[in-house]
Amino acid sequence: MKRIINSEKAPKAIGPYSQAVETNGTLYISGQLPVDVTTGKFIEGGIKEQTEQAMKNIGYILEEAGYSYKDVVKSTCLLSDISNFAAMNEVYGEYYKVDCPARAAFAVTDLPLGALVEIETIAVK
Repeated sequence: MKRIINSEKAPKAIGPYSQAVETNGTLYISGQLPVDVTTGKFIEGGIKEQTEQAMKNIGYILEEAGYSYKDVVKSTCLLSDISNFAAMNEVYGEYYKVDCPARAAFAVTDLPLGALVEIETIAVK
């Protein structure tokens, strides 16, 4: 059984995909951009502020689905510039202090709408 998850607190999908899909106790959260749902625009600032907003958006979706950051087992962090890795990692680490999820992080040529970071997440109950 597949359940589509949509949180009003997180930005709406900008394409033909869902914010998240849950199936068989696993939640797959689509890549989250640093969009502030109240303005519909990227949060102001640099990589730290954008990472913080992306992580908040993930939290809103986790909450809507009945999960928490403790349930996260895998993240993929996409960066527009690998030189932003340390600053992104500093903010990311505030959300996962013990029993951290598996993770991949790499630079890509471009991210949607010119974002500096996009983070996708998998959580399991």
